[in-house]
Amino acid sequence: MKKVFKTILNTIPRPVLIRASYFVRPVLALALKGNRFTDPIDEKSFKTFLPYGYGNQRNNVLSPSTLSLERHRLLWLYLKSETNFFSKDLKVLHFAPEQAFYSRFKKQKNLDYTTTDLESPLADVKADICNLPFENDAYDVILCNHVLEHIPNDTKAMQELYRVLKPGGMAVLQIPQDLSREKTFEDNSITDKKERAKIFGQYDHVRVYGRDYFDKLRSVGFKVDAVDYTEKLSKEEVEKYCLAKGEIIPVCYK
Repeated sequence: MKKVFKTILNTIPRPVLIRASYFVRPVLALALKGNRFTDPIDEKSFKTFLPYGYGNQRNNVLSPSTLSLERHRLLWLYLKSETNFFSKDLKVLHFAPEQAFYSRFKKQKNLDYTTTDLESPLADVKADICNLPFENDAYDVILCNHVLEHIPNDTKAMQELYRVLKPGGMAVLQIPQDLSREKTFEDNSITDKKERAKIFGQYDHVRVYGRDYFDKLRSVGFKVDAVDYTEKLSKEEVEKYCLAKGEIIPVCYK
């Protein structure tokens, strides 16, 4: 199973995977139905989750029904319990929309919901994050998760995110982060894809963010809360929802 998933993830383009998943998900969900683990996004339970990862695969992390990963389930729980995301009328901009969220957010009557990306078939607006076609102070909420590590000029991208966020608005800017690193690491001289995947987590990542990520966000104007929402959950809940204990949600305000 692990070898099959690794081959699929590393050989099939992501837009194709997204389209194929609509047919595969129901089969996986039925085959793995159980009561050990629960996806809080759709509240379906399974005997196991699936492995996932481009380099070193993680076991029991990919939900068979929504295709959510640890970070998606954690963010869902946070938005549902700690914010007014599902109750207040909000104008939302979502970068590289995740399948786990896309259809659910689209159906939320309280959300004026726009998606954007350069390649995703789920994007309403094809746009470069470093040169956004949106007005200043346009959005109440911005979701931009696991995007910035792909962007060479992440400072420019952060400035654009800050520009289009309304004063008082909230941006969730999740990234893969190595909290053992004080400083973010980049090295463009490493060109071998396997070596880049080993060092950066994926061959198409341009950096590994360290603890200074939050300071960089603050340098462009954001007020940043580094939220460890797993601290509010019981050990049983962390295990039930297959979360990554200690994962930080960067919640930013303008």
